[in-house]
Amino acid sequence: MKVLALLLIFALAPLAPLRAQVSVEVVLDQEHFLSGESLTAAVRITNRSGQTLHLGEGEDWLTFALESRDGRGVVVKNSEPSVVGAFTLETTKVATRRVELLPHFDLARAGRYSIVASVRIKDWDQMLTTKPKSFDIINGAKLWWQDFGVPVEGTPNRSPEVRKYTLEQANYLRTQLRLYFRLTDADGGRVLKVFSLGAMVSFGTPEQQIDQASNLHVLFQNGARSFSYTVITPDGEIIVHQTHDYAGTRPRLQLGENGQLMVAGGVRRRASDDVPEPTPAEPPKAEPPVTPQKP
Repeated sequence: MKVLALLLIFALAPLAPLRAQVSVEVVLDQEHFLSGESLTAAVRITNRSGQTLHLGEGEDWLTFALESRDGRGVVVKNSEPSVVGAFTLETTKVATRRVELLPHFDLARAGRYSIVASVRIKDWDQMLTTKPKSFDIINGAKLWWQDFGVPVEGTPNRSPEVRKYTLEQANYLRTQLRLYFRLTDADGGRVLKVFSLGAMVSFGTPEQQIDQASNLHVLFQNGARSFSYTVITPDGEIIVHQTHDYAGTRPRLQLGENGQLMVAGGVRRRASDDVPEPTPAEPPKAEPPVTPQKP
């Protein structure tokens, strides 16, 4: 934290008038991230200068610095995030640039971190630095894992690539359990995808099965009477997401008559976050007008 503090002291001292005209801040979608989960920082720039600003030119117009709050110092930067993309920001307007940071910084260890972004105002040859934004990298508890094979495209005589599905449980904000999906290579060293499947009840146990296409089917309870159902491909893409409610019987995974995995029991409830997106209900057809008959 000392490095970021010194950076702020030297950066902010001569820029008080400028900061009153242009303000910058880092915004995160959440405060807690599972190790390997996508971490996107949104840099929000507000222009009150009375003139149009020209931003986004060159790799150095927007830079980031991360530091551990646990005494390990500055976080190692593996590469520079791609930030190039020129745009203009008129006065009284606000612009937001979202940047994925995970591949570019070494955030493998759990702990508390701070992030600072610096924006170079080319028109004035000045640099503005945000206040530190804190976040946590947390570890999850493994509930289930399974290796599976993925055929290598274009090489039918080659042995399949081995990957691993893992389901992890994380105590989010110390008050809410969340279920996470993790996709890695066989030994877990190369992380391909990590994302949250949603909140889960503490007394529920997820069901999971892999189908003939190596897709992972996951069904878990996320409310008093509601269940979340998701199907994920070997590349970590969600192709099905549904909500099912307890109605007479409990929803469960089951093989259908055609040998395909499906949700049996309960009743499906259409929701705005369905995948594929729910189709709008077809409006009722208008009845043709009745022509009165002459007597």
